[in-house]
Amino acid sequence: MKPFLERLSDSDLMIYDGGFGSELFAQGIELTNSALANELHPESVVTVHLSYIESGADAVGTNTFVASELHLEMAGKNKSDVGKIVSSAVQHVKIAIEKSGRDVYIAGSIGPSPGAIEADSGDTDFGIPNQAVKDAHQRVIYTMAEEGVDFFCLETMFSVKEAAIIVDIARKTGLPIAVNMTYKYTKDRRTGEILYRTDWGYSAADLLDILSEGEFSGGDNLLDHVHILGLNCGAESRRSEHTGIPYAINGIRQLSQEMKDKGLEPKKMMAYPNAGMPLLDDNHQTYYTQTPEEMVSDLDILISEGAYFIGGCCGTTPSHIKAFRQALNAD
Repeated sequence: MKPFLERLSDSDLMIYDGGFGSELFAQGIELTNSALANELHPESVVTVHLSYIESGADAVGTNTFVASELHLEMAGKNKSDVGKIVSSAVQHVKIAIEKSGRDVYIAGSIGPSPGAIEADSGDTDFGIPNQAVKDAHQRVIYTMAEEGVDFFCLETMFSVKEAAIIVDIARKTGLPIAVNMTYKYTKDRRTGEILYRTDWGYSAADLLDILSEGEFSGGDNLLDHVHILGLNCGAESRRSEHTGIPYAINGIRQLSQEMKDKGLEPKKMMAYPNAGMPLLDDNHQTYYTQTPEEMVSDLDILISEGAYFIGGCCGTTPSHIKAFRQALNAD
């Protein structure tokens, strides 16, 4: 198998995996922190990874989205548990890959801290101190690098400043880095222009500025160390044109335009949105509105906007990923 960076130079598009927590839930597993499944339900974790690999994913993410000490302490675990949980998460992907007989890349999943960080709030009484955020991410990142992930995948990022902190740590491992923000639909009241911003009010332009300015990296341009930019999860909007694949289309279009406007070299683009809007059924269980067929129907537009690495987030299943793979193979 080619090294991941070499693979990114190929013209063939790549498929990422889909929702993880929802697949555990479908197996009847409900936990306060999904990373605990690495210890409590290892067979189920392997089964979920294997299902996505067999559906055609070229890369799968480790079950480490909420594996930092800041998250685990909220679930009653200690800092000393981080290494073991993260190590087992990487090993579960390796087991699934071996069972599948396919060559698949391992993405080290890195999620946001549980709450505001000092860099955003400017107030340590309200935000988590920057050093605590750095320490927490560093333990996860270094452990994943030692265990052999192929690249890091920052996902569902709300704070561009936290993203910069993570990239500054991850670049020291020499591994490729993907940065994915999650945006919400907003509209400029004066111009009517549609803008996607995170919960902390950051746009794609803000991400590019913060990464390039070097505030969190001793003056170094962190964009030089990011190989993939994109978005995941989804705008919590009641408008269908701003959820699912349409949300990804608008987000990739906005990010691409900002890069052009700033005269930046193009990056590979990644998009893995939710399966539409989350709704409650008669039993008060959450379900998502977009079927695999509905998501695939707009896939060609997403690709035309520049998406290279495509997958799914909340509500997407192995059936969605299989549909994506079949659509790409048909082309």
